[in-house]
Amino acid sequence: MKNLKEILTIPALIASLMGAPLAQADSCPAFLDHEMRKLHSSDTVNLCDLAAGKPMLVVNTASRCGYTGQFEGLEALHKQYAKDGLVVVGFASDDFRQEADSEAEAATVCFKNFGVTFTMIAPGAVTGPEANPVFQAINEQSLPPRWNFTKYVIDRSGTVMESFPSRVRPQDPELIDAVESVL
Repeated sequence: MKNLKEILTIPALIASLMGAPLAQADSCPAFLDHEMRKLHSSDTVNLCDLAAGKPMLVVNTASRCGYTGQFEGLEALHKQYAKDGLVVVGFASDDFRQEADSEAEAATVCFKNFGVTFTMIAPGAVTGPEANPVFQAINEQSLPPRWNFTKYVIDRSGTVMESFPSRVRPQDPELIDAVESVL
């Protein structure tokens, strides 16, 4: 009998129910295997290339929100834990009508105002039926974002281990403990 934690990801659960072997820890969950355009760029990134077999901190962001200052703390987490394998990915979103009017403005907020060096994905939906594939999977495993800067700690196999609402800042000990638990 497989350990329940091993089959908690949706793709792994389906494979397990169909009798297929579970993927190795360094394989990539299907929900990450998509080309996604980077913020204010024509370049794309496949999150499998970036994060296969690595723990992640995924955040839906907005550049005109009272929580926008959290970019600074997210960047600090990125710098502190990248050496341990943590991949931080921000998803710009206008689901809550707090995103800049243009991608250029959003990029200025992220990259120039806050010095973000972690991967930022171009604006797209993170809630509802139009959510991007990453957030569709996250929303099946956890509660969908109710506001900007909802944070999801995801283990190496693609399982959402914990989520944190906007009010929980990146330097909050509870969030740091959750990040450290997946390293």
